[in-house]
Amino acid sequence: MADQNHELRKAGLKVTLPRVKILHILENATGQHHLSAEDVYKTLLEAGEDVGLATVYRVLTQFETAGLVTRHNFDGGHAVFELTQEEHHDHMVCLDSGEIIEFFDDTIERRQQEIAEEHGYELVDHALVLYVRPKGSRVTRQEPSGKK
Repeated sequence: MADQNHELRKAGLKVTLPRVKILHILENATGQHHLSAEDVYKTLLEAGEDVGLATVYRVLTQFETAGLVTRHNFDGGHAVFELTQEEHHDHMVCLDSGEIIEFFDDTIERRQQEIAEEHGYELVDHALVLYVRPKGSRVTRQEPSGKK
């Protein structure tokens, strides 16, 4: 609990019970680093906590503004949140299962930098998302943004 209090204060946020509880859920998400507001809300309900869905959305937005979490809008705009990490990584989203896989590749990072420089730009930030499907699987749902 003291760790969450410190993180909230460091981010310039007042320590409140809903903020502490939501930060705790994000820090202890086992097997899934990317949680939607609904995932957080469901976890709070399962723990018997009395925090409303609107509060969860508000707190996650405050965390994003304070730099504690990063919001991703994968696959058609469904927002998920992950704790902000110092180490950069990219994502793959499985179109069949919805699983989000984090990865880092030196070659991809270097090529993006080179491409920006070749066009006369300085790369400031980027987000790479690969939409994937297990090899040999059948098309089971609409792909994001009308991609085929």
